[in-house]
Amino acid sequence: MIKSTGFDGMSLLRGLLGMAVVLGIAWLFSTDRKRIDWRLVASGLFLQVVMALAILYVPFIGVFFEYAGKVFIKLIGFTQEGVAFLLGPYASREQGVVFLIHSLTSLIFFSAMVSLLYHWGVVQRIVSAFSWLLRRILRGISGAEGLVVAGNVFLGMNEAPLMIKNYIPRMNRSKLFLVMVSGMGTIAGTVMGAYIGMLGGNDPEAQVFFAKHLLSASVMAAPAAIVLARMMYPQTGATDVQAAVTMKSEHRNAIEALASGTLMGIKLMVNVAAMLLVFIALVALVNYVFEGIIGRYTGLNSWVADVTGGKSEGFTIQFILGAVMSPLMWVTGVPTDDMVTVGSLLGQKTVLNEFVAYFQMQQWKNAGIFVYEKSVVMSTYLLCGFANVASIGMLVGGLSIMAPEKRSMIAGLGFKSMIAGTLVSILSAIIIGMIFG
Repeated sequence: MIKSTGFDGMSLLRGLLGMAVVLGIAWLFSTDRKRIDWRLVASGLFLQVVMALAILYVPFIGVFFEYAGKVFIKLIGFTQEGVAFLLGPYASREQGVVFLIHSLTSLIFFSAMVSLLYHWGVVQRIVSAFSWLLRRILRGISGAEGLVVAGNVFLGMNEAPLMIKNYIPRMNRSKLFLVMVSGMGTIAGTVMGAYIGMLGGNDPEAQVFFAKHLLSASVMAAPAAIVLARMMYPQTGATDVQAAVTMKSEHRNAIEALASGTLMGIKLMVNVAAMLLVFIALVALVNYVFEGIIGRYTGLNSWVADVTGGKSEGFTIQFILGAVMSPLMWVTGVPTDDMVTVGSLLGQKTVLNEFVAYFQMQQWKNAGIFVYEKSVVMSTYLLCGFANVASIGMLVGGLSIMAPEKRSMIAGLGFKSMIAGTLVSILSAIIIGMIFG
């Protein structure tokens, strides 16, 4: 049975230490430490802490996120109606959840709905409102930056910049870096349903639980992205606070918007399914070498099983990543018994992608590998972002099309934006873990 840690002073102290370490890493990577706006940093951290406290302990805020999560779950249910029509008895969950059928198919419906809501102008209004809130609290970011950061909470990392595509060619290095970090540190609404379906499975309570935390993780990532991006690349030019959503729907009517979104969802589903197939097969290949050959003939498999109490069966890439990331997981406040497990998930997310990591998390959760509920919650936040090696190419390619004259600058920012995006997720996990009881 999974345990509850409860709130204690050590949890708070480790969280504060973790925040200091994350900010310290950003400070070390900073291109101009004297120009760091510490007032902006303090405002962003304060906003994140307030968000976390409100989500966990303010009833009406928690209910709002739960209700929003239930909306996503309801949409997943509508998706399964379509799947049942196409597949009949093969769509049943009685024999368990089939990831391709019960989770990935939601990408198609969610993509179609986002396209329709964008055509009607709903997405733009929500993004503009959230952008206004961010700029009111976090002084020093431009209107274009506020829009793209807010847009990344709801759209993908290549779709959100389209809202300010006319501003991107005029952006300096600091502003471009913030655009990239906000894309790396958040997730798209189109993939939210797949994550919820994957982690929640057949359990309605689990679905609501993960929907609530996935939504809050994406929202909390916005101020964190601004803080860390501005620390690593402080603003050096003038801040233009005036900007509006410049992208209007390119579709003539709602039916065309639905059709376009559906086609995009199909491409996304096929792309995700193909990446999962290849990456999970690649992990199996690497594990054959490490566990099946090296671990078997050197006795490392038995040693790993002993030191982990049987949680790791051998000298696998998951164990190696977990061991490497364990010191960082201690600093972030992950319970000691789960440090290797959670560290492995973060390593898989960074090296491969978040879908692989969430899939592994779901398997380990069902197998009872996690000791504490807090570790499950923190993992949900740690993995909630697009910061991985493959995303560098996708982001650089997408932004270079909008600003070809800045291609070399964008490419040069790619690796650091992945580091900053990873720190965004870590910072959100630290704050939520620090106050989670």
